Amino acid sequence: NLLMYQTLRYEKQENIGILTINRPEALNALNSTVIGDLEQAITEVEKDAELGALIITGEGRSFVAGADIGEQKPLDVAGGRKWGQRGSALMRRIEKLEIPTIAAVNGFALGGGCELAMCCDIILAAGPNAEGKGGAKFGQPEVGLGITPGFSGTQRLPRRVGIAKAKELIFSGKTIGAAEAKEIGLVNAVYPPEELMNGAIAMAKSFTANAPIAVKYSKACIDRGMQMDIDDGIALENELFAMCFATADQKEGMSAFVEKRKEKHFQNK
Repeated sequence: NLLMYQTLRYEKQENIGILTINRPEALNALNSTVIGDLEQAITEVEKDAELGALIITGEGRSFVAGADIGEQKPLDVAGGRKWGQRGSALMRRIEKLEIPTIAAVNGFALGGGCELAMCCDIILAAGPNAEGKGGAKFGQPEVGLGITPGFSGTQRLPRRVGIAKAKELIFSGKTIGAAEAKEIGLVNAVYPPEELMNGAIAMAKSFTANAPIAVKYSKACIDRGMQMDIDDGIALENELFAMCFATADQKEGMSAFVEKRKEKHFQNK
């Protein structure tokens, strides 16, 4: 499956998928080729019943430096609408994956790159290297180009960091480093650059060690519940909690606990 994509690498380590945006000569900017490759890759991920978690990262010194400006410059209103809808639909598909997703942000995550990171459940970031250079950089610089964020950044950033901080970042177009991104709650953890992927894989494994259906249901409860009032959210949780009792993994997890045995054999059913 490495040959399918011009601008991506997709590999699996056991039941963890690793998707690397691989267009380093353009700092991994999202043009229609990258978007097309991502659409295909996400279809593959959606169909893979064995997959327990997905990590998205970038090749080289950028995560994704934004959406391709050269490709957007000539667009008219109809073209702009189509481009924004296509990018946003892809981001929503990533956000709606049933399994946990982690953005391992190794470098620039600007514009469309920040938007891609935000549709993952967890964002992890590389700090600067030993010389104090590089590391993750986040921002929504679109207003400096005469546009708004176009792949749902105006919707996800305030939901993550609060309205006032999102307005400050989007109205100024400024870039922030990994430490500030962690401080405002955009990033869960910061790692030295050489430890970022190990950190992401360790976190993914901390998710996949558990009953996969229970993890998926928990994600569904949180993501759908956040769009509901509390009573509807509680009713949703009650239902998905109940459905866990139809699984073999619930019997296995609880038997292991009652029998005081460490090893559990979850089968995703």
